[in-house]
Formats: sequence, C-alpha cells, structure tokens
Amino acid sequence: MTQQTKELAVSILDLVPVRQGFPMVQAFEDMKNLARHAEQLGYKRFWLSEHHNTPTLASSATSILISKVLEATDTIEVGSGGIMLPNHTPLVVAEQFGTLETMHPGRVNLGLGRAPGTDMQTARALRRTTQETAFQFPEDVEELQRYLGPLEAQESVKAYPGVETEVPLFILGSSTSSAVLAAKLGLPYAFAAHFAPQQLESAIAIYRSRFEPSDTLTEPYVIACVNVVGADSAEEAEQLSTSSDQFYLNVVRGTKNPLMPPVETMEGRWSYAEEAMVKSMARYTFKGNAEQLGEQIGRFAGELPIDELMAVSYIYDQEKRARSYEILKQAVTHAVGLP
Repeated sequence: MTQQTKELAVSILDLVPVRQGFPMVQAFEDMKNLARHAEQLGYKRFWLSEHHNTPTLASSATSILISKVLEATDTIEVGSGGIMLPNHTPLVVAEQFGTLETMHPGRVNLGLGRAPGTDMQTARALRRTTQETAFQFPEDVEELQRYLGPLEAQESVKAYPGVETEVPLFILGSSTSSAVLAAKLGLPYAFAAHFAPQQLESAIAIYRSRFEPSDTLTEPYVIACVNVVGADSAEEAEQLSTSSDQFYLNVVRGTKNPLMPPVETMEGRWSYAEEAMVKSMARYTFKGNAEQLGEQIGRFAGELPIDELMAVSYIYDQEKRARSYEILKQAVTHAVGLP
C-alpha cells in the first residue's frame, strides 16, 4: 500500500439535502447531528456546499450554516466546500470568514469555487455586477488572500474582522484549470470527483507537477471528494445507494425532487441512457461493508496520490447515514493494512 493510504485523512461534505416527507428545517438538524457524529468519530473536516434556487438542498446561506455547525461542535474543522466566489465580493467573504475564525480560532476552512452553484438564470440574479465575474476568479482569490493576511500587506480597504486571521484557503475544482490555479498559488486542492470524475487523474497530475510552494503550504495537498455508501452488508449498501441513484437522476433530468427513500431496484425507474449518465457522473462511488469499502479505498488511494478522502453520502435514513460514516472510518483503517 502506498504511503498516501497510510496517512489518508477522512472528511465529510454535506449538501444539506431535504428529505421527502420532512420540512426544510429538519435538514438543518440532520446537518448538526451528522457534524457532532463526525467529530466523535474523529473525522478531520466537515464541509458545507453552496447551492442556490434548489429546493432539495438547504445550503444557500453557507456561512450561516458553518456558524451553526461550529457552535454545535468543539474540535472538528468546519468550512465551505465551497463558497462560490463569483457570487460574492472578496471583501464580504473575508469579513464573514474572518468573523467565524475570530469566534472559533483554528477551526475554520475556506474552500473556494469558480462555478455559480446553480443554473445560469439564478447565477445572473446572484451576480454582484453585470459582468461575468467567474473570469475574475484568480484575481478574486488573491484579493481574498490579502484581506485575510498580515496588516502590512493591506491597502486602504481592510476586512475587520479578517485581517491577520490567516483563514486557510482551498481551491475547489472539477477540471484541470482549477488545478493550474491551485498549483500556482501554492494552495491545497480539492477535486469534486463525486459528480465530475472525468478529469480527476489529469488534474491531480497537473497540480502536483506544477505546484509552487507558498507561505502557507510547502508541499502539494490533494483532497478527493467521492460518494460513499457503507452498510453492514453488501446487499444493504446496494439498496441504500438507490437514494443516491435517484438524487443523480434528478440532475440528469433537471427535476427537483427531494432526497428519496431507497427502493428495491432502479429497474424501470430510468432509461438505459439515464442509467449510463448517472453511473458516469457517480463513477467514484464506493459502497459495501467495511471490508469491501477498505478494498475499494485502498485501490483508489494506491493508484492516485491523494492526501485526504472527503465523502458525501446521499442516504435517506439518518441512522443509516451515521452508520455509513462509522463503517467508512473502519474501512480506512482496513485499507491501511492491505498489501
């Protein structure tokens, strides 16, 4: 087994899904309960994503949710996976996360994405100007770095709180362009393989080969986000994963159904083409019992030079979702011992 697997950290990404039959407020309770559980299990981070105009995901006000999770926990690192920077001015983001870091020192992460986290019509409603701000992403990241940096690096406009908080930044991406930027800035890189797996290998290779050490990071650091469905048996994991299949079928069809309970089979619920698209999108899905997950994760971490595995689990039953993350921790321990 590679050195990367032996040192593999494990974290969680939560999109705060709204479940069928439950009000939206329950999604926030599910979020806090899962974060507390993750902390007890020894997970490294708990990240929350930013999505807009999506009734099935309650994560639009990401910084507020991060604050609630920080208040509900004591030690786990909490952050964004990510803040979609084109939707916000760097100053506002610096003030928000500078405030969070001031209240919860050493526990706040700031993952940054270039995409809007929504459809284009909603993106236009979110834009801070009439221009396409996604093209300003590299400059915005550097501006944000300055706001969170030392006092002597500031210009006339400063972020209070924010200055000298040094909130750690992460570049999120699903393509090679984000890898190039993360490498150039010497920042850790998180790849969204849970829904956009196509360029994972090439992006990691580019990031590692072009990485330039920075004041905050001397060596490259890669986080790979994947789908995980753990259960006490392979059969149960297979059934639980049908909620994830239905979730991604929503994406393929452009529908907005809440997170659905598992079904006995997906047969007859999707066309051949839809099934192929869902399986392509969710290619990096690990499912099974602890031993099976350990073998899958061991192969994955053995083939790709990653430093951290970040898991997202679309499991309807919250007790079973909590159990899935218990099994994932067992699986990573098992993966360490594989030849």
